[in-house]
Amino acid sequence: MASDPQRRADGAEARLAGMSSGANPTTIERPDVEEVVRLDKPWLVVVWNDPINLMSYVTYVFQKLFGFPREKAHTLMLQVHYEGKAIVASGPRERCEADVARLHAHGLWATLYKED
Repeated sequence: MASDPQRRADGAEARLAGMSSGANPTTIERPDVEEVVRLDKPWLVVVWNDPINLMSYVTYVFQKLFGFPREKAHTLMLQVHYEGKAIVASGPRERCEADVARLHAHGLWATLYKED
């Protein structure tokens, strides 16, 4: 039994002796494959014009839900009013779904749209 630890120690020394102390640089070759990285296109939250809600209320909701300054909220409300719709948010699907649900809870007509 005493020879087993000694044999292991001798084997470890032999392995260490075989290693060189100087560092040899190694050349790493890059593969010839071109990787195309496509970023996911964001989801869009679209608010549509409706004949029910007052313009001042729509501006208020944009400020409350998205934290827009009054001027930006007013500009988006005018876009909804005159063009029939406006994109008020974009991002990952889950967050946009939550934004649409919050807009619905405030009585606004909103949909989720995947950007092409």
